[in-house]
Amino acid sequence: MRRRIAVLPDHLANKIAAGEVIQRPESVVKELVENALDGGARSLQVIIKGGGCDLVQVLDDGCGMDEQDARISFLRHATSKIASYEDLEAIRSYGFRGEALASIAAVAQVTMLTQRAEDEVAVSLRVNASGEAEISRDARAPGTTVTVSNLFFNVPARRKFLKSTQTEFRHVHDVLVRTALSHPELRIDFFSDNETIFRLAPSTLEQRIVDLFGERTKESLLAVGEETEYVSAHGFIGKPVFGQKTRAHQYIFLNGRFIVSRNIAHAITGAYEHLLNQGSFPFFIIFIDIDPHRVDVNVHPSKMEAKFDDEQGIYRFMGALVRKALGAAGAVPAMTLYSSNAPLDGLGLRFTPAQHAGTFTGSRNHFWPPPERVNTDTGEIFPAQLGSALLQPGLDTGPAGESQAPSTDIPGPLLWQLHNKYILSQIKTGLMIVDQHVAHERVLYERALDRFQRGMRTSQQLLFPCTAAFNAADYSLIEELLPHLEGLGFDIKPFGKHTVLIEGVPTDVRPGNEQSILEEILALYKDYRKDAPTDVRDNLAKSFSCRSAIKAGDPLSEQEMRSLIDQLFATRMPYVCPHGRPVVLRIPTDELDRRFGRR
Repeated sequence: MRRRIAVLPDHLANKIAAGEVIQRPESVVKELVENALDGGARSLQVIIKGGGCDLVQVLDDGCGMDEQDARISFLRHATSKIASYEDLEAIRSYGFRGEALASIAAVAQVTMLTQRAEDEVAVSLRVNASGEAEISRDARAPGTTVTVSNLFFNVPARRKFLKSTQTEFRHVHDVLVRTALSHPELRIDFFSDNETIFRLAPSTLEQRIVDLFGERTKESLLAVGEETEYVSAHGFIGKPVFGQKTRAHQYIFLNGRFIVSRNIAHAITGAYEHLLNQGSFPFFIIFIDIDPHRVDVNVHPSKMEAKFDDEQGIYRFMGALVRKALGAAGAVPAMTLYSSNAPLDGLGLRFTPAQHAGTFTGSRNHFWPPPERVNTDTGEIFPAQLGSALLQPGLDTGPAGESQAPSTDIPGPLLWQLHNKYILSQIKTGLMIVDQHVAHERVLYERALDRFQRGMRTSQQLLFPCTAAFNAADYSLIEELLPHLEGLGFDIKPFGKHTVLIEGVPTDVRPGNEQSILEEILALYKDYRKDAPTDVRDNLAKSFSCRSAIKAGDPLSEQEMRSLIDQLFATRMPYVCPHGRPVVLRIPTDELDRRFGRR
């Protein structure tokens, strides 16, 4: 009687297991290259034919093996990387599972030629599908050559599902580009069907990027780098003008290993916010180093995914890292402003988040309370320390925080309001123009998001609460959004059929506009929800900021303009409003000179 359950023969089990590791020629190249790197290679040659389906050959100058190690290397679960469970908890090598060569040999014809520096001759192995090896001697320089022919020759169903030669070539090319980026010190030669694809000499990371992506890339790169006790990261990001049409040129390396991380990619892309054109994606090559005990890279057979013990911490760190680089780059106007009594040598007031201990003396409540700041090093959100002057209108604070008599001289650059719409100021490189409405929008938008994140609302109670009636649909929407509206600072209670009692509003809402602001927020929210139905808080923050911000046509005093600009450049992304419109424009002095015929 035939049994229902039987143990598979080794050769069949190996073919099935090989399917998890070897999916296409790209997998073969990846495994062989990683073995070479683990073997200390400083130079690689990769040769393929037929997109890798017919031939993959990888030659390295690594440590090589003797006959015994060469034989063992083709056994399943044979590895030099793992000796105990503790080793698995702190993986820094590449091919640590010991399945690569065994899996490749199960579905292709494989030969290996390897020699150690101390040996006189090389060991040559020809391995058949059952794992048996024929041994002979040959000659080569120290290192290893692995030749893989006729991939999936004994599994025709798998070979039938391989793509075209051009498609398989692109996958192999991608693997080698990732290898070249992660090891700029490595010499790599790549040949396909007797054609030289690239020959890369050892170089710096920046030069390696230029070698791979072209000379024009160099001018578009921004260096990033930051280190904390938990994690460090470095690499390059592209300027916003270097936006790509796809996500193909996004590379993340964790402890030297290429990984795919939607969390990190989203954090980096989010840091660009609206700086990129619609449909464009940022270019980035980021290297992250972290204690291997705090990350798991063995969550998928391809070893291209990773799980961090603090996903949110990594997300905030990467976002802050990229924002910091973009803020310091030429992607935004230079914000060094000339002081009224400073020499014209570039020294003067800088609008930076750590410096604003300014004064608010205006009669409006537009810019109260003070902005909440974000530490760009850690991502930590904390209130701005603007001093007691904000609590006592008309008073400046001295060096020690003491109150002094009102100053008749406004410090810093002169500011002008043009047509009650735009704020103009001289900057180091020319003229800066700020749209007052969208600038205030940006301030209120980020403040709203920070309130949501921190769960700490700030509300001003109304001396005379007001009632507001809505239609059934809007009243239902208020009920749905009530927890988020309260998070913004609204104090709303049901008050009869389709009517609410407004007892308090966010501190940013001007008195007398309580009901109209709420109505306008709901109207805008419904529009934004059509495009992003799940992002409730972001849609609500956009709606609130748009309706609560000062308007084009509102006259501002110089103190109010200065306070607005201070708060704008304390935000995480002061260059565009939440809807993607520019907040700041710069007219360089060179352009003015050209217009007036000075050059």
